[in-house]
Amino acid sequence: MRSFLLTRAATLVLFVGSFTSVQAQVPTTPAAPDTLHKFENPTAVSAAVPKPWYKGKLMKATIVPAVLIGYGISTINGNGFYSSYDAKRDIQQQFPNFHTRVDDALIFAPYLELGAVALAGVESRNDRLNTLLIIGKAEGLMLVSVFGLKSITGVTRPDASDNQSFPSGHTAQAFLAASIVHAELRDKSQWYGVGAYGIATSVAALRMLNNKHWQSDVFAGAGIGILSAHLAYLSHRNRWGRKPRLLEGSSFSPMYQQGAAGLTFTWRPVH
Repeated sequence: MRSFLLTRAATLVLFVGSFTSVQAQVPTTPAAPDTLHKFENPTAVSAAVPKPWYKGKLMKATIVPAVLIGYGISTINGNGFYSSYDAKRDIQQQFPNFHTRVDDALIFAPYLELGAVALAGVESRNDRLNTLLIIGKAEGLMLVSVFGLKSITGVTRPDASDNQSFPSGHTAQAFLAASIVHAELRDKSQWYGVGAYGIATSVAALRMLNNKHWQSDVFAGAGIGILSAHLAYLSHRNRWGRKPRLLEGSSFSPMYQQGAAGLTFTWRPVH
């Protein structure tokens, strides 16, 4: 009787074990894929969140010029905490007979710096054609703004020579050129921009020392020059990042002749 019970128990254990192994070998049906959201974000990259307006490129490009122009306007004539009249009084007390023509030559000095660096083999941000296009666009914006405001405002110069004082065209030109140098070479070294802005600041100071411009004129001129350069870069898209084949074999070099500074252009066909 005992052997019969042992035999029955062993048979039951074998049956349960075989049933479990067979059940484990039965393939399970995979879950159906979720196709409801397959096209929402196929690369699993988070969607770009739009920046607020105050963090945009236009805001960054205009904030410094706006501060300079705003301060210049606030100090016209006898207005402001330290007015243009106050600045002229102090300058005339310290430098009563100051006169120089250096400021006429320095307005293009940052461009000469850019040309010299290019001749030294330093790569700028853009190729030569794109840089010239940006400079041409910035110069156009600056000239229209400066001479338009001069004709509208009719502010008399400190030396009473004419009514074309506000804003300072010399200062606008110098700061425009300095902004171009800074934008083109800042990835190589910030010192290029520091030198160019130092030259531009010297032009602004000399215009006041020469009694040709008020404090308000040079601050507004600096803002207009920087703003013109920034707007030229922001609006330049047509040939951005392309290497021009049209002007292969071209070269540029700085030039100074008979009191005039500029760039010379040379081109020869490449076979």
